[in-house]
Amino acid sequence: MTTMETHTLAVPGVDLVYDVREPQSATGEHRTLLMIGQPMTAEGFGALAAHFTDRMVVTYDPRGLGRSVRSDGRTDHTPQQQAADLHLLIEALGAAPVDVFASSGGAVTALELVASHPGDVGTLVAHEPPINSVLPDAAAAERARAAFHEAYQTKGGGAGMAAFMAMVSWQGEFTDAYFAQPAPDPAAFGMPSEDDGSRDDPLLSKASWAISDYRPDAAALTAAPTRIVIAVGEETVGTYTARTAVATAELLGQEAVVFPSHHGGFLGGEFGYAGKPAEFAAKLREVLDAG
Repeated sequence: MTTMETHTLAVPGVDLVYDVREPQSATGEHRTLLMIGQPMTAEGFGALAAHFTDRMVVTYDPRGLGRSVRSDGRTDHTPQQQAADLHLLIEALGAAPVDVFASSGGAVTALELVASHPGDVGTLVAHEPPINSVLPDAAAAERARAAFHEAYQTKGGGAGMAAFMAMVSWQGEFTDAYFAQPAPDPAAFGMPSEDDGSRDDPLLSKASWAISDYRPDAAALTAAPTRIVIAVGEETVGTYTARTAVATAELLGQEAVVFPSHHGGFLGGEFGYAGKPAEFAAKLREVLDAG
């Protein structure tokens, strides 16, 4: 049986909490597999990690999220800071190079990790990194992001999340037709209309704007010894994160690799957003083994 132990790594400004799943049988054939998200924490990777019992799997809560409590007095989430944290975590594990599966904002962090610490990662599978700068309609994407932030600031979490869902489910570029739509009803997405008064959500506030504002260093990434695979969900074709994935792959001179399901395709029902974790894991294993 796979065993999991939780550890804490004290680094400047935060105590990073991470979980280590030891393999059922240590064969030495596989690198340690690090699974990261943003703003998703370690709990989102349980279903996927369960399919990789033949290697050590490490998950963690990024700085200021979940169990990783900050002491630096800041609330922003930047790929540069998170990549620096991951570098220290990989050093502490003594496992470099590791393989990395990175989801959403975590994929942006992982690209920065490869650019700044290229010896840390053997293979990176970056699943749908939300990077505005790679899009032909980057300015419109920033406008759409500002719109869901404004909805959050004026009407609260339900309105903000409904506007966010409208953005990420839109097909194609953000045109005048997109901005002419009426404000979405939170109830249509199963969300409350009441405002609870909080304004610190890492997704809906400006705390994570540095993630979608990130500008990949294509020269550093293509020069790195890391094998980089950009992944896109088969069910998200044409939507915002699918378009950013395809455009990021093109920036690196490659084609995005299609994975089963959607943006949360590896989820097993967490957060009410079930994917196809078994099929997703099989594809991830295939991609990792090809390296």
